[in-house]
Amino acid sequence: MAAKERAPLSSFVALSLAGHVAGLGALAAAPRLWPWCVAALAADHVALNAAGLLPRGRLLGPNLVRLPREEAARGRVALTFDDGPDPEVTPRVLDLLDARGAKGTFFVIGERAARRPDLVREIAARGHALGNHTWSHPVGFYFLAPRRIAREIDDVQRLVAELCGAAPRHFRAPAGIRSALLEPLLARRGMTLATWTRRGFDAACGDPRTVARRLLRGLAAGDLLLLHDGAPRRAPDGTPVSLAVLPRLLDEIERRGLSAAPLA
Repeated sequence: MAAKERAPLSSFVALSLAGHVAGLGALAAAPRLWPWCVAALAADHVALNAAGLLPRGRLLGPNLVRLPREEAARGRVALTFDDGPDPEVTPRVLDLLDARGAKGTFFVIGERAARRPDLVREIAARGHALGNHTWSHPVGFYFLAPRRIAREIDDVQRLVAELCGAAPRHFRAPAGIRSALLEPLLARRGMTLATWTRRGFDAACGDPRTVARRLLRGLAAGDLLLLHDGAPRRAPDGTPVSLAVLPRLLDEIERRGLSAAPLA
């Protein structure tokens, strides 16, 4: 399916830019208004920064937080896995999904994918989708300049395309936090930001029951769920939390008459 064309800037960001231009024009025309102009521009920057701190927000541009309506109508949900591939966890996730006929989307970190190209190929060969989760998963992704953001995206795109024949169509920012600079870069590449309907916080919580409860509360068709197959948090018995939760999650998906499909 060809990537959809869309405007490189959201209405919110375009309005912000227009406000900057208007504010500078007003300042040039009436310098005495500078306190008001500076206050307005500062408030605008606060709003832009706050919007980027809301992973599920759409003010900075398109953001897939649920599956499209037609997918939901078919009773589908999306299982997504971040931070892999991991040599211990990823193969076991793949086996669990295969055993139930479920498909997922794996948002890979480029550095880890480059170390385990066999796992990247295996993910694709088993019918799952691959997503882009940056090359190095920088903690300060929110603060990166456009050139660095582009490199973090493009290096993963090239690697996955070389390994699997097609580049990812979806991008997920580290922790879901991004700046207003991201969306224009995604738009030019025909990519879509994808976050989640709900997440279990399995990378931080070591209690599988708590993680499962967060994911299952209100589970419905169209939901986009987040787990981790990379850098896993472990339960008290040493089991990676995502592996402890996934069987129960798959059971409940089946019980509710739903099916897990990859992001298209």
